Amino acid sequence: MMKHNFSAGPSVLSDFTKEETAKAVMNFAGTGFSVMEVSHRGAEFQAVVDETVELIKELLEIPEGYSVLLLQGGASLQFYMAPLNLLAKKAAYLNTGVWASKALKEAKLVGEVIEVASSKDKNYNYIPSGYEVPADVDYFHITTNNTIYGTELESDPDVNVPMVADMSSDIFSRPIDIKKYDLIYAGAQKNLAPAGLTLVIVKDAALGKTGRTLPTMLNYQTHIENGSMFNTPPCIAIYAALQTLKWYKAQGGIKEMQKKNIDKAKILYDELDRNRLFKAVVPNPKDRSIMNICFVMSEGNEALEKDFLALAKERGLDGLKGHRSVGGFRASCYNALPKESVQALIDAMQEFESKH
Repeated sequence: MMKHNFSAGPSVLSDFTKEETAKAVMNFAGTGFSVMEVSHRGAEFQAVVDETVELIKELLEIPEGYSVLLLQGGASLQFYMAPLNLLAKKAAYLNTGVWASKALKEAKLVGEVIEVASSKDKNYNYIPSGYEVPADVDYFHITTNNTIYGTELESDPDVNVPMVADMSSDIFSRPIDIKKYDLIYAGAQKNLAPAGLTLVIVKDAALGKTGRTLPTMLNYQTHIENGSMFNTPPCIAIYAALQTLKWYKAQGGIKEMQKKNIDKAKILYDELDRNRLFKAVVPNPKDRSIMNICFVMSEGNEALEKDFLALAKERGLDGLKGHRSVGGFRASCYNALPKESVQALIDAMQEFESKH
């Protein structure tokens, strides 16, 4: 039976990524050693880092004047590291969920923070609109996709200040206008690689303006000057990331991934809007995530939730249980999830509907 991985993260990886990484675990670049045991300063692994950075720049069309860093600590470390490096006087934050609110909390340890808008009043089931970003802030922080609640920004906002973005769960799923951002950060465990790697894209000209002395490891400049090699990097995660990037390029690049993601999301949302037993958590289609599709049983059918999860397990549909703060179900449809898996979920939903 085919297994279908809808986990919110760590999440599904392409077969190509898994197969190529598995080969390198046994024999990396013909060295006779595992990628887990070779020196990160050897020529063979330096070539991996260089190619990874160049492919990121190519696929995301990153212009001159930006550095690509391969770090550790996850997005959670970036919640503090970003304001430490960029917040001189004041920053503005859009609160669209747990991760956005955690980022906001950490920024308050560094300086003044303004919450320009929040969707907390409806358990974060929409993206706020109509807010104003003050012109005197150092940056405006957004979380582009909200894994727990199933909301996502459709495109890069137009504001009159530089932006900082947590793109952990939707980077590489759509083209990005990099020039709008001073900083983009992303934990790798959704659309890039196993957990352990954190991608950072930072505008060089945005650094060195806070006037504060920074801890060495928390200074982006440290990692720029050392080519992400100041300390031992997460070697196997970087190698896996390179394989994922190669796979994206072979698939036709990021625009092609976006087309496939929109197609997968459309057929599932169409079924949710049609099926009498289920309903999407996010009511407004323009706010709905194409990465994390959250849904619940329709009114009056809540008692059937466990029965549907049991059917899903029988059909090899794994990782569908929703986050505890929302309940219900969550189908995470990251780049590597094939359309066949989404169709298998739809088939199970229709079978369940016919029985009840």
